[in-house]
Amino acid sequence: MAKVAVVGVVGRTNAGKSTLVNRLVGEKISIVSPVEQTTRNTVRGIVADPRGQLVLLDTPGLHKAVGRLGALLNRMARRSAAGADILCVVFDASREPQLEDIGWMQRIAREQPAKVVFVLNKADCAPFFETMFKDAWREAAESASVEPCWVKSVATVEGGAAEVLDALFALAEEGEMLFDEDIATDYPRRLAIADSIREKFLAKLHQELPHELGVCVKDIREGSGGWQVKVDVLVNRASQKPIVIGRGAETIKYARHCAERELKEIFGVKIKLEMWVKVEPGWMKNEKLLAEMGYIGGEI
Repeated sequence: MAKVAVVGVVGRTNAGKSTLVNRLVGEKISIVSPVEQTTRNTVRGIVADPRGQLVLLDTPGLHKAVGRLGALLNRMARRSAAGADILCVVFDASREPQLEDIGWMQRIAREQPAKVVFVLNKADCAPFFETMFKDAWREAAESASVEPCWVKSVATVEGGAAEVLDALFALAEEGEMLFDEDIATDYPRRLAIADSIREKFLAKLHQELPHELGVCVKDIREGSGGWQVKVDVLVNRASQKPIVIGRGAETIKYARHCAERELKEIFGVKIKLEMWVKVEPGWMKNEKLLAEMGYIGGEI
């Protein structure tokens, strides 16, 4: 019988969780960006391997919560961790341990989950703070009985996550497959489309307004020639609208073109995006919009 496990992939924001999940799955299922707080939903990636199947829950990064949306993201991360067979904590070991890193260690020492893997990511960087992370764990754990498995990872290169995969399957138990072998993710397509579009804007805008930019897929119409998708791009203030559109509509054209190309590869059909930038003051506190975007309710 195959080995099977649900794995909660957690850690502070921008530690490389989504890159690691994409590497383990073998294809892109989760938004990747150097901008913090990129992942906003729990993305389920499915690893098919001769040894069995791993269901990876790529969670929002734990961070200092600001506002309703920030609190929701932190709650998602904690909830996914609680429901997993294996907890996989990803640390950016190219930097010294941060407050959120220590927070995860303290929580694990307190709750003592049975199976924990600590991933020291970005092992190709110098300096690499492996010793500091292990010292921080010893201080946080004190008399805790949990013994995490420590592995290194370079999630950005092929083969760089092999040690992580081996550690996860070593902890997995025999059981029935949870998904068909040809499924890479069960992430709702509306959220996948929104994530792809948002990623393209982040790539163009960098730090200008990443946390105040929302993408809401309003309608998907399937036809013989492909999909017509209507999308609202949300900003908080009128002054942000021209930034998102760009001079001569350069930014929105870039995001649309890149997202259409990527989504065609993901879904295997031609996709035409109709995108409108809308000023929606306080959208990050609007529970109706947050629910429509998948942050509240059954989508998560």
